[in-house]
Amino acid sequence: MKFSKIEVLTAMKQTGMVPVFYHSDIEVAKNVVKACYDGGVRVFEFTNRADFAHEIFGDLVKFATKECPEMIMGIGSIVDAPTAALYIQLGANFIVGPLFNPEVAKVANRRLIPYSPGCGSVSEVGYAQEMGCDVCKVFPGDVLGTGFVKGLKAPMPWSNLMVTGGVKPEESNLKGWFDAGVTCVGMGSNLFPAHMMKAGDWAGISKLCSDTLEIIKKVKK
Repeated sequence: MKFSKIEVLTAMKQTGMVPVFYHSDIEVAKNVVKACYDGGVRVFEFTNRADFAHEIFGDLVKFATKECPEMIMGIGSIVDAPTAALYIQLGANFIVGPLFNPEVAKVANRRLIPYSPGCGSVSEVGYAQEMGCDVCKVFPGDVLGTGFVKGLKAPMPWSNLMVTGGVKPEESNLKGWFDAGVTCVGMGSNLFPAHMMKAGDWAGISKLCSDTLEIIKKVKK
């Protein structure tokens, strides 16, 4: 583990964006990580979405250590503790899940690694915070909406929230989320348009990342 918990949380807060990505081809994955890095991204979530995803992730972490030294690599789509432990062993600096599992929190806390569980209610966020989760993932964002974030932050202003789902690299969308009070956003397919991926337009993805980070800088309070 290369980055401390404080470093990970600070990078999430400062950049305001975490790309969320999976690909079964290691070369494509390397190109995407490098493109994001060149575009100013410093926190990257690879997702555990298929068989042997952990093998790709292990290689990707080694690649990032060499080619993108300031990139903080984490793993997403984690629903159980054994899988979390496997990825920590492969160099994951943070863990993200679509749901909250207190057993994952225990594994992460033992290794001082941030765990951002997916929460869909105020009680879930509260319980996750009680279990040491510094940044809770509001998921699915497109279902819960900005009103959920705003409503939760009123009685619990200390909450750090990362929204995933329904986030677009557009000013009106990002302004809505940051005005509501999110700490950062997780962005998947909208950051990696199919036509750019197909064409291998890594420079285009870099530009999309840097443009999005500029918008976030502008709309962040």
